Amino acid sequence: MGSDCLFCRIVAGEIPATVVRETATTLAFRDIDPKAPVHVLVIPKEHYADVVTLAQGDPALAGEVLATAAAVAEDEGLLGDGFRLMFNTGAYGGQEVFHAHAHLLGGAPLGPMLARDVA
Repeated sequence: MGSDCLFCRIVAGEIPATVVRETATTLAFRDIDPKAPVHVLVIPKEHYADVVTLAQGDPALAGEVLATAAAVAEDEGLLGDGFRLMFNTGAYGGQEVFHAHAHLLGGAPLGPMLARDVA
């Protein structure tokens, strides 16, 4: 991907991040604007615009993203009380960075899935 992708630039080491886990194919780092006591982003190092293109293009890599998220949840002590793993996809899904990424949230009760009812 070109130099305009924020997460590709993090993978390349051009932009600093607080990395909590790295594998050969994935990277997990703390969100700079956390929405919960634990808020970690888990990404494939290879660029995919969203989770759909990731799952269709490389199902094994999608599985590695999930495995990394599970390992981070365990490392962060979230397995006992639970956590939320969320992929935002597209405009209606609230995706802001168009590089597939999972939000791993936990460390406190998270409340309802949606902030308001949608029609």
